[in-house]
Amino acid sequence: MAELKQKIWKALRQEVKTEAEAEPILASFLYSVVLNHQSFEESLSFLLASKLASPTIHSITLRDVMVKAHKEDEELALAGVTDLVAVRERDAACRGYSQPFLYFKGYQSLQVYRVAHHLWKHNRQSLALHLQSRMSERFGVDIHPGAKIGKGVMFDHGMGIVIGETAVVEDDVSIMHEVTLGGTGKHGGDRHPKVRRGSLISVGAKILGNIEIGAGAKVGGGAVVLSNVAPHTTVAGIPAKLVGKVHSSQPSRDMDQNFAEDI
Repeated sequence: MAELKQKIWKALRQEVKTEAEAEPILASFLYSVVLNHQSFEESLSFLLASKLASPTIHSITLRDVMVKAHKEDEELALAGVTDLVAVRERDAACRGYSQPFLYFKGYQSLQVYRVAHHLWKHNRQSLALHLQSRMSERFGVDIHPGAKIGKGVMFDHGMGIVIGETAVVEDDVSIMHEVTLGGTGKHGGDRHPKVRRGSLISVGAKILGNIEIGAGAKVGGGAVVLSNVAPHTTVAGIPAKLVGKVHSSQPSRDMDQNFAEDI
């Protein structure tokens, strides 16, 4: 994984250097965010801190918090790289690694969550919740820092995504905009969905309660899911019902929204 990080960092820097030469008006921005930094995690921390800074917390302070978190847990940067590769491979609108890194709020909000989750685990809940709040204000994405999210995850557009405190999202999941992984509003404790590896959650889906979306499942756009979804099946509708089987091992990678599979 360390080799992958260096490979992606090198490719990212080359893309940004080319962009700086092609668009001089952006050169100062691109150098300050990427080309002036020695590592992927330093660059990412600088970028996110500059976006989340406020009159009460300076960007330098936030950058130092994020750099420290990456030093304490090398998995943060590795997950960030894996997420970047996922966006590059799955998003038809994405051209290169620099585009999501610099501009996609779905990718950026997920990396803010990763730092907030690290802080949450290390008994810095107040600062973790502050980052959650700033993330919501800045990106329109609300992820509780207590949630557990794997790597290789893509938030397409990201806008309007809500993920609750006890939610679990495993590796290689794709989630479209306006998706909610929420509670029913009447239960405490472990109350949020568990989305298993390789699943695809389409636009506007609302998944509510401590239920499981099985590995390799697909949830259709606008669906309201209130009960478990079996692995490698497709559900759609309000309330969601079985509409087909999934013949791909990981629909999150295929990004196929079709419901035409035979049951």
